[in-house]
Amino acid sequence: MEFTLSLKTQEYSERLKEFMRAEILPAESVYQSQREALIAAGKPHHSPQIVADLKAKAKSQGLWNLFLPNSHHPAHGLSVTDYATLAEITGWSPEIAPEVFNCSAPDTGNMEVLEMFGNAAQQQLWLEPLLEGEIRSGFAMTEPDVASSDARNIQTSIQRDGDEYVINGRKWWTTGAMDPRCKILIVMGRTNPDADQYHQQSMVLVPMDTAGVKVERNLSIFGYQDQHGHAEITFTDVRVPVSNLIGEEGAGFAIAQARLGPGRVHHCMRAIGMAERALELMIERAQSRTAFGKELSHQGVIQQWIADARISIEQARLLVLKCAWMIDTVGAKAARKEVAAIKVAIPRMAEAVIDHAIQVHGGAGVGQDTVLPFLYTGVRSLRIVDGPDEVHIRDIARMELKAKS
Repeated sequence: MEFTLSLKTQEYSERLKEFMRAEILPAESVYQSQREALIAAGKPHHSPQIVADLKAKAKSQGLWNLFLPNSHHPAHGLSVTDYATLAEITGWSPEIAPEVFNCSAPDTGNMEVLEMFGNAAQQQLWLEPLLEGEIRSGFAMTEPDVASSDARNIQTSIQRDGDEYVINGRKWWTTGAMDPRCKILIVMGRTNPDADQYHQQSMVLVPMDTAGVKVERNLSIFGYQDQHGHAEITFTDVRVPVSNLIGEEGAGFAIAQARLGPGRVHHCMRAIGMAERALELMIERAQSRTAFGKELSHQGVIQQWIADARISIEQARLLVLKCAWMIDTVGAKAARKEVAAIKVAIPRMAEAVIDHAIQVHGGAGVGQDTVLPFLYTGVRSLRIVDGPDEVHIRDIARMELKAKS
């Protein structure tokens, strides 16, 4: 395995760190104040102006669309392993940084789907404005009435009627769909109910303003109202042209798997960045607070947490880098076990580190004066997003057992 960064990635890494230090981290307080003003004005899902300002700066500096693998975007020439390091850096400010560099979910996964499986017309109409950061998008797969951890359970109906598909169903946790900049959804539903279980689903493009698409409500996470929102959406006799099909009928399950491999590397590396920031905050707090006659940093239990955090972060990073290296060298399908492993290990690690950082901060750790509660909700949710821990654990066990049988 070779994890040495290319010269190009080393350059991007240094530039990204400088942009984070000089632009992103100082903008966090501005972002929060602008969000509060928008919420007070009845626009909770509008993007604060500071984000657009930072996007323009990042784009002008070429810090843009860095997630695209080299096979699809030779201008950057970054492998999945290369981008992993950059994703970790953006994880220090997960609410702002990924979007500023046009590297935020679900747009990243949707752009990869359109680039790999979309036709020329779909790419021109939707991929190009996404790559330019002019619009946002959503990925509508999860449903409230079935266990969506098994994608084969998806019940939304996509029936062909002449030159159109008619869509009926209910989705939720469609991230980004509350944002007024969200113009297009990739919807996964059942087109071939009589096919085998892996070829019943398809993906179609559905513009948000299509008749019959109704945003029912926003879903909060532990009480947090995300700026982009997580929408519950109903589709009632929604009609789109057959040309909106992505790939082939019955390919939805395979496309979803292709979308999730690199995406899980992105999620996990950002979570490592979140853990690194939490560790830094924990150390700063431990060195500035005195209890029972000495600084917290001299208390044995706190030293244990700090040491454990460093060990855990380093182990987690190596596991993700191995997974990214395998995706680059043998493909996402061959790296299935490693993809599942990082999806379990890294959120658990980050959750533990952030939890200890909260504990060291005491009352301040659960209030709005630090980033820690936001980081915690993010990594705790990640244990469910893109499949719950239990599904990945089952898959790992099955692969291990099959290898020994």
